[in-house]
Amino acid sequence: MAEVDIFSKAPKHGYTEAANPVDVEAFKTIVENRRSVRVYDDSPIPESVMKECLRLALLAPNSSNLQTWQFYWVRSAKKKEQLVNYCLNQPAAKYAQELVVAVARPDLWKENNAMMLAKFDEEKKQRMGAAYQYYKKIVPLAYNMGPLGIYGPIKTLAVWLRGLRKPTPRGPFSRSGMGLWAQKSTALACENYMLAMTAHGFDTCPMEGMDSARIKRLLNLPRAAEICMVISAGKRADTGVYGPRVRFDSSRFVKEV
Repeated sequence: MAEVDIFSKAPKHGYTEAANPVDVEAFKTIVENRRSVRVYDDSPIPESVMKECLRLALLAPNSSNLQTWQFYWVRSAKKKEQLVNYCLNQPAAKYAQELVVAVARPDLWKENNAMMLAKFDEEKKQRMGAAYQYYKKIVPLAYNMGPLGIYGPIKTLAVWLRGLRKPTPRGPFSRSGMGLWAQKSTALACENYMLAMTAHGFDTCPMEGMDSARIKRLLNLPRAAEICMVISAGKRADTGVYGPRVRFDSSRFVKEV
């Protein structure tokens, strides 16, 4: 019953939150101004701006609010030099004023789920029983892969059988699936960060051309952590954007069905 309630019925949570007015034209300007900048000038980014943009990154939507991400703002000059090297010395890294490594942490689901459960006092457990049961029962069932991932094949079979009868969530069923699950949430937060930097008058470039194994060692990350991307930031130089934005006809990507 808890599974049905949390997915098909809105809980009686008693909370209201009005949406703030939004300047649509300002938002369009931010989105259209965001470019992947490869060369930056020497303008520093204030510490307050970096912290605010990272704060806004963490407001991104994410799966089950488990927030399986980490952002490493590399401030050490020595580590920054190494990171540029591990990003293959590409201009976007070499000329950056700041570098942030976005890391997906699927291994943190259990710890973060415990923090979500701690948010429920006795009154909230009664009022939002379905949500409480979601974190207490469904989340461990969905994301616990067991020792050496042994639960994966069992879950695959169980979901396949259930899916013959009714719509059923399909995964994750493996550690690699958990990695993909966490990467999606982390990527959403990366976009928040980049748009926030644009709103503050600075530029960014998301980089996938990198040696992720060496970056993990540089940051002393555990084996289960996955590098999502490295994001450089700064104020664009006159030659920082390599050309006009190229987009193919939207009909190739937007389908009405």
